[in-house]
Amino acid sequence: MTTSPTEPLVVFDNVEVEYPVKGFRKPGFRALKGISLDIREGETVGLVGESGSGKTTLGRALLGLAPVTGGEIRYHGKVVSGISKKERRTLSDDIQVVFQDPYTSLNPAMTVNSILTEPLLVAGSSKADAHARVRDLLDAVKLPQDAGERLPREFSGGQRQRIAIARALCRDPKVIVCDEPVSALDLSNQSRVLDLFIEIQERTGVAYLFVTHDLSVVRHISHRVAVMYHGEIVEAGEAEQVTRAPEHPYTKRLLLAAPVPDPDRQAKRREARLAFAATQAA
Repeated sequence: MTTSPTEPLVVFDNVEVEYPVKGFRKPGFRALKGISLDIREGETVGLVGESGSGKTTLGRALLGLAPVTGGEIRYHGKVVSGISKKERRTLSDDIQVVFQDPYTSLNPAMTVNSILTEPLLVAGSSKADAHARVRDLLDAVKLPQDAGERLPREFSGGQRQRIAIARALCRDPKVIVCDEPVSALDLSNQSRVLDLFIEIQERTGVAYLFVTHDLSVVRHISHRVAVMYHGEIVEAGEAEQVTRAPEHPYTKRLLLAAPVPDPDRQAKRREARLAFAATQAA
């Protein structure tokens, strides 16, 4: 099934998410306030903002893990917000996720082979086909073939995230929600994993909703960027424009907060950030 020329792969149409709050007649907490955004085939849309901005909630809404209380989410033109658990399981073939922490997202008691074959066997693959697929996946994420016999604890953080990426690719998804997938890694591993995401996208055409708090990361991997603040999108556009010459004060603050490897530039950026904060508070 393919999208029509006028319909993107994923559409968030005025999406709202509200969580109940304890207390008699207390209004709920609105985590998302009318978000409208789309993702096209083979595209990376970066979703950037500080903790509490709602960016992770939007990814969870697409995965069916957050309650959509207003608006709708469409995939291939079909409304997928509020669908049944059975329909959601079917949709999981097409929409997958890579979580933030490679240390807790993998079962420590299972070998890599078991972690990667499990979703394939559940989907009805034979053992022989599943093991052949795992060999291909390990090769795709640049891990040695003998990695399948080892436990997650035997790998570095960057290697564990490669295993998590391989798991997300098992069922040939069309969309992957990447929820801060490099924030737990050091800078050298961040760069390698980001390059791997790009390489996989170029080879398979998978689309990413890439959630992060770091504008430098989102610039490296995204085609378009949406900046979230308090449950709303405050700025959106082409990645180069938004990450290098932002217009909204909040995006400018995020840009000044992004680290740079040069100590002198970092010191100047810190001075600029403090000066900017002072002007905003005045």
